[in-house]
Amino acid sequence: MQNPGGSVKDRIAKSMIERAEARGDIHPSRTTIVEATSGNTGIGLAMVSAAKGYRCIIIMPQLPPMLERYIICRKFGAHVHLTAGAIGAPMVQNMFTHLTDLLENNPDFWCPRQFENDDNPVVHLETTGPEVWEQTGGDIDYFVAGAGTGGTIAGAGKFLLERKPSLLNVCVEPSESRVLAGKPADKHTVVGIGAGIELKFIEELAPGQPFSDAPRGVISRFMSATSEEAVAMASRLASEEGLLVGPSTGAACHAAVELARSEEAEGKTIVVIFPSSGIRYVAHPLWAAIKAEAAAILAPPPDFSNAPPMVRWKSEAYVP
Repeated sequence: MQNPGGSVKDRIAKSMIERAEARGDIHPSRTTIVEATSGNTGIGLAMVSAAKGYRCIIIMPQLPPMLERYIICRKFGAHVHLTAGAIGAPMVQNMFTHLTDLLENNPDFWCPRQFENDDNPVVHLETTGPEVWEQTGGDIDYFVAGAGTGGTIAGAGKFLLERKPSLLNVCVEPSESRVLAGKPADKHTVVGIGAGIELKFIEELAPGQPFSDAPRGVISRFMSATSEEAVAMASRLASEEGLLVGPSTGAACHAAVELARSEEAEGKTIVVIFPSSGIRYVAHPLWAAIKAEAAAILAPPPDFSNAPPMVRWKSEAYVP
């Protein structure tokens, strides 16, 4: 999450754009970059587009948790198109239908296609995996990551497994939408993972193998966390560890903690990817309780008087 745009998706945004430039596929003088995303990839693309001079259009579902993504993409100068936020696969399909329409009617538009573009997992093969290996000194037994596009676990997981064949790669999904484990898609609030569709980069790990919770290619295990568990863990990480993270981080860390509690993991080293900062989710239920508290005491109009008492409020006194 410490990449310049605030999430691990900055890596794939830079990779997909710069590799397309190297091939001569795109150029700021003639190309508009357009992509469908739940937000973090969109922010990365908007940031890189601004730095390189591209016009950029980001397509997102019209849902309240998209607030920060919308305003950050707009702050980077990108345009944002919002599509119907239906539950599960229809929400994703609505975004891709609009994306297809834009591309068919605008020959100068280019889409990196984050769910299909091999320049996505390759950047994790070349950077994320080697960084984890170097920073752990090779002392790693489990690698845990959520699956948005599947690029992180496919790329970094491949690198790490090649270095240490005994390593176990663990892929995390929302419990409500375990499509990669062969379950149906359903509504959840773990923004950034659990797109409700079968992922190309995961399917390619074992082509033709049905989606199930069995090992698949470099992935040794599929685990999950509920929306509530993800929020609870993200909140604990902030208040107990000083780590301000988002709900997909909460899901991945919840799975990692469950793994750490098992007998098989005793004495082992577990690395878990924290993909994005929690400040990006103020419109998400993750912040609901604190937002309600702040709204109760900071309601307009402000009190400009300077009469005693000087201390007007202490949060310890708040009763929901």
